[in-house]
Amino acid sequence: MMQEKGIRRRNFLKSFAAGSAAGWTSAAAAAASAQEIKVKGRIQQSVCRGNWRDYPWDEFLPACKEMGLVGVDLVGQGDWPAIKKHGMIATMCPGAGSIKNGLNNKNNHPRFLNDFKKNIQAAAGNGWRNVITMAGDRRGVDDEEGMENCRLILQEAVKMAEDSGVTICMELLNSKVDHPGYMCDHTAWGVELCKRVASPHFKLLYDIYHMQIMEGDIIRTIRTNIDYIGHFHTAGNPGRKDLDDRQELQYKPIMEAIADLTEQGKYNGFVAHEFGPKHKLDSLRQAVQICDV
Repeated sequence: MMQEKGIRRRNFLKSFAAGSAAGWTSAAAAAASAQEIKVKGRIQQSVCRGNWRDYPWDEFLPACKEMGLVGVDLVGQGDWPAIKKHGMIATMCPGAGSIKNGLNNKNNHPRFLNDFKKNIQAAAGNGWRNVITMAGDRRGVDDEEGMENCRLILQEAVKMAEDSGVTICMELLNSKVDHPGYMCDHTAWGVELCKRVASPHFKLLYDIYHMQIMEGDIIRTIRTNIDYIGHFHTAGNPGRKDLDDRQELQYKPIMEAIADLTEQGKYNGFVAHEFGPKHKLDSLRQAVQICDV
């Protein structure tokens, strides 16, 4: 399952394409989405498309909206018309780089700057405010050299982001289980990169699942570093499954911390669900309820 998830993510980052495949009947989707949830809205919740791709957009998006979700994560331009049609937003869009081949390799910089320009303009033109990027695998590059290489390209890319009102978010991933060799695998490394880039338009995508594996101490880390966090992903650990009582993370207090920081004016981003659901829409509905604190 972890390998499959990695392949899905790599395909997204490589092609920036999205699509929808039929596979669930209209009746099944309608039954799954019929139970509308009234949310408090302290947390702006979204969902990563990948693990619910079996649902066609015209079934999936109304179900998400009824649950109280505001948008969809990790979606390319081909999906944006459907998202707009259903009154939702793209909460994380293509930027530049991939998990394996990222900003820490200077040979990629000319191509990635072109990607940043194209994708930042596209996101801004549609009213979307976040694009994703990746540090890349180490491949013999030490953390200091890799950070400096990332800084060089990001200080150029953030000029485009600042002009367009878009934030570039670099994802924190675990290198222990899912992505061996990935460089941006600790919050401290990512925060130091943010400090060197020195722009509010470059922040971290803090994946709670990945950082539980690498560091733990989730709530304290979030509170301490919220100035450098622009987006969150969720999943249960171990297994990257549902946010249920069979995994170790306590999402209600984590969401309470994020909601408190939002109300204090320290965070205005999204929390996107990215896990392998056991029960498809029922699992997503459960995650929305748990995180609606």
